[in-house]
Amino acid sequence: MGWISNVLKRNSELEWLYDLDFADETSHRAYLKKMALETCINFIARTISQSEFRFMKNKKRQFNNWDYLLNVRPNTDQSAADFWQKFIYTLIYENEVLVIKTDSDDFLIADSFYREEKAVYQDVFSDVTVKDFTFQRSFSMDEVIYITYNNEKLTRYLDGMFDDYANLFSRMLEVSLRKNQIRGTVGVDATQSLDKENQTKLQNFIDKLFSSFKNNSVALIPKLKGFDYNEVYSGENNGQSVDELTKLKRSLIDDVSNILGIPNALIHGDLAEYETSIKAYVRFCIGPFLKKIKNELNAKLLEKDDYLKGARVEVFGLTERDVIEQAEAVDKLVASGAFNRNEVRELFGMERSDNPELDEFVITKNYQGIGAAEGGEKE
Repeated sequence: MGWISNVLKRNSELEWLYDLDFADETSHRAYLKKMALETCINFIARTISQSEFRFMKNKKRQFNNWDYLLNVRPNTDQSAADFWQKFIYTLIYENEVLVIKTDSDDFLIADSFYREEKAVYQDVFSDVTVKDFTFQRSFSMDEVIYITYNNEKLTRYLDGMFDDYANLFSRMLEVSLRKNQIRGTVGVDATQSLDKENQTKLQNFIDKLFSSFKNNSVALIPKLKGFDYNEVYSGENNGQSVDELTKLKRSLIDDVSNILGIPNALIHGDLAEYETSIKAYVRFCIGPFLKKIKNELNAKLLEKDDYLKGARVEVFGLTERDVIEQAEAVDKLVASGAFNRNEVRELFGMERSDNPELDEFVITKNYQGIGAAEGGEKE
């Protein structure tokens, strides 16, 4: 440390100190955007990945393969749950999703593609890429499953809002970090200006000094003549608390969940409003997604004649009522003659029975036919 001794023996202006660095650069908060999007999008994706796809009112063997692809193994690398979770994530994040069926009967979600839109004829998809493989052929609209989410890409729509949140969060975080911060001043007695080499050495020494205070619970530094470090602490700082940072992140997630239709209480796990939130979630968020998927599957997997004869692709999962909890309501629906038993089965996500008696309307708790019902005066 002989160079510091030389500094102490000199007596000149300290203009060279203006070149020393003491502040950190402001960091970007891109993770805030990722956190909010991942939290909300994956919440929806996990919900729909639990769904089951069924071909109703049609027992043809030709649909067995579709049943397996949609519910068990869409392709060699994904289970059905993984496939539908990625399907929904891509749909929301990219504003559209394209699924193609290969010659080996695999459903694949395209990572990128080009859509050629036509006014009269079917749109054509080309340059379809899955992972690192690009298909050399083109796919017409009737050969693929293609769904759009909204008119504008969600990430583009939210970019401006996230920039404002990131700036605000950075400022609040800086203020919070300064709360109860230990501050210090460094005094250097110099007789003349330092050359560039000695300035670099002094800068390195100051960097090591600050790093030691920052990273170690106990930090010792040599006491040098002509080089003084004085600690400054002004007491309690009225800066932002960690709770306010948490509220800001929660507010960001709330904004994204509102756009997607997820109740705020549900996304944060507030059990006090669970029942009300889950009903709103199923009706206004999950319902529209399932409607889009059902419409596309019915249009692409079923022939027009089969559809007109009653064949349907239905999606069952979170939207169904619990049979055990609703047992009393089921009894009243059937006993009053308002529904037959096959209609009730469909309400609870089960297929119709082949037993023709279940298509009959019955009344009273004896479940006798309506025409056979008699009054007590004939007893």
